Amino acid sequence: MSAATVEHVPTFSSLGIRNYRLFWTGGLISNVGTWMARVAQDWLVLTMLTDNSSTALGIVTGLQFLPIAVLAPYAGALADRISKRRMLIWTQVGLALVGLTLAALVLGGWTQLWHVYVLAALQGVAAAFDGPARQAFAPEMVSEKLIANAVGLNTTSFHAARLIGPAVAGLTIAWWGVGPALLLNGLSFVAVMVALVMMDPSDLTPAPRARAKGSVMAGVRYVRSRPDIILLMFLVFMLGTFGLNFQLTNALMATEVFHVGAEQYGLLGSILAIGSLSAGLLAARRTQLRLRLIIGALAGFSLCVGVLTVAPTYWWYAAFLIPTGLTSLTVMTAANASVQLSTEPVMRGRVMALYQAIFLGGTPLGAPVIGWVGDAFGPRWTLAIGAIACALAVVVAVANLVRESGWGVLPWRRVEEEVVVDDFQAAR
Repeated sequence: MSAATVEHVPTFSSLGIRNYRLFWTGGLISNVGTWMARVAQDWLVLTMLTDNSSTALGIVTGLQFLPIAVLAPYAGALADRISKRRMLIWTQVGLALVGLTLAALVLGGWTQLWHVYVLAALQGVAAAFDGPARQAFAPEMVSEKLIANAVGLNTTSFHAARLIGPAVAGLTIAWWGVGPALLLNGLSFVAVMVALVMMDPSDLTPAPRARAKGSVMAGVRYVRSRPDIILLMFLVFMLGTFGLNFQLTNALMATEVFHVGAEQYGLLGSILAIGSLSAGLLAARRTQLRLRLIIGALAGFSLCVGVLTVAPTYWWYAAFLIPTGLTSLTVMTAANASVQLSTEPVMRGRVMALYQAIFLGGTPLGAPVIGWVGDAFGPRWTLAIGAIACALAVVVAVANLVRESGWGVLPWRRVEEEVVVDDFQAAR
């Protein structure tokens, strides 16, 4: 097997494609609204509906992700059978209706905690169908050479919004209240709908559609036959379940430890996004994906969260959120692109659905548990759990790779360089 040379593509290459540019722009607007809503919803639960109850906030977070764990495999099978573009239009409609309903309840002064629980679950249902279609749609808009670039730019859009959204939400809540922030989120989904309608279908390259029955189990069997994908799913499960609970942990640290207001809480999300955005831009240039990069980034994340656990002041905590965002996003983008690039196109929707279910589906377990830990032992322990769990995942992954001699390039195809690595154990 010939050795692959390290090569980069221009960071914004995929934006030169009109369809992708429309999708990316609409997604950026929608993601800003989503991050505003997350801050507003957390502030609503902690300060207006409860007395800083981390358990209630953990339940809300868990309910948002529970449908993903249950429905994502079926959503992935559906994404492999119908037009992903049409499926995305309908999921935006569902997400908009949920967001506007919560905004109306808050603006009308009728909100109760159970309303938030129900709407969080409904949002999770829409997100369960949106995620696999969105993940598998990127390769239909760009060439194979640009898939990693498109995945990196998608992530950049999400975390550029994460940089903007929380800060704007904090100011909006301080000036006008929670309701307007939630209203802007509901309206933001229109941007994605418009972008999808304006696309030129003739410039898309749809993947072959699955026709056989039992397509969900076919996706499960496919993943079971791929130890490289199983390893990546294990790592992102540990990261997503125990490490990426900043929606909960930042809120608790802001209100219970540092005793700051909505503006400072919103700023924490934006500061975390500085590191995440940097990682997304680096990912957009990367064409070679190494296991050591993913595992090293996860180890760095564990260390950073350990520092956050003992941060003495608000500004020390805020500063260490930057490398925390950088390392966590590096794991997510590299693992996501690796799975997409190593999966057969006809299976991509189902595999990405399982990936999403593993990555986000652990949150219904992790978030309530971490919320209870916050109430029982204090907010700092909500961070300590994540640091310890991710460090253990690194140890397991390193032990597995040493045993299998699997250090090196993850198995994926690059046609232009005539490099094909089919055997995970032979990857160097």
